[in-house]
Amino acid sequence: MPSQTELLSKAEDLADQVLRHSKHVLPHIARLCLISTFLEDGIRMWTQWGEQRDYMDSQWGCGTMLASTFVLVNLVGQLAGCIMVLSRQKVPIACGILFSIIFIQTIAYSILWDLKFLMRNLALAGGVILILAESKAEGKSLFAGLPSLGENTPKTYLQLSGRLLLVLMFLTLLRFEMSPLQMVENFIGTALIILVSIGYKTKLSALVLVCWLTLINFYFNAWWNIPYYRPMRDFLKYDFFQTLSVIGGLLLVVALGPGGVSMDEHKKKW
Repeated sequence: MPSQTELLSKAEDLADQVLRHSKHVLPHIARLCLISTFLEDGIRMWTQWGEQRDYMDSQWGCGTMLASTFVLVNLVGQLAGCIMVLSRQKVPIACGILFSIIFIQTIAYSILWDLKFLMRNLALAGGVILILAESKAEGKSLFAGLPSLGENTPKTYLQLSGRLLLVLMFLTLLRFEMSPLQMVENFIGTALIILVSIGYKTKLSALVLVCWLTLINFYFNAWWNIPYYRPMRDFLKYDFFQTLSVIGGLLLVVALGPGGVSMDEHKKKW
């Protein structure tokens, strides 16, 4: 029987092989997944313009003009930010726009007082931070021939912040039930969360989380099976795309690595 260390080593070798064969497409897939929730919400603002406007007016009593302005800002801001991220044009500005959208929606939809949805929005912000970190890495690579003064500190701490915020999504998925299967799921999920947070075996841990979260997402958030006239369809659709964005963030962690503030990086210095 192979030992635990040997099994872990083989799993890491397999993950490295997958990454080597997908390194050219992985960042593109990660970015597409990450901006998917903004893209879907921007399109929804267009197709449900009247409903979104009336909802904001009824919630805040702000009048048709301000409610329409809110919908327009969300529509234009999200679609413009997505296009800029995917085309790699003015990425820091695009990230600023998407951060603003997250903040505006957190206030407008009273997410600030709902811990579960607040944690999911923070996880989404973590994904945007990783896009910003990636753009910092690209900027640094333009001057690769010049001597470096050391670690790219802004990028390093952006990666750390993004990593820590991403794992908040998994805290919202933990269910405190006494069934053996649920307890095993919670234990494994919590262990992987901790590994990604501290940056230990980061790429392997993040890949396992990607697989796990993808299975959970397609099983529990299958909005396409719900008739279009039922409100549950929109709730599941929201959860599906927001979870897909976090999956994209984890794929960026895999593509970029954990950064300087991590156990993986410190192990190289031992």
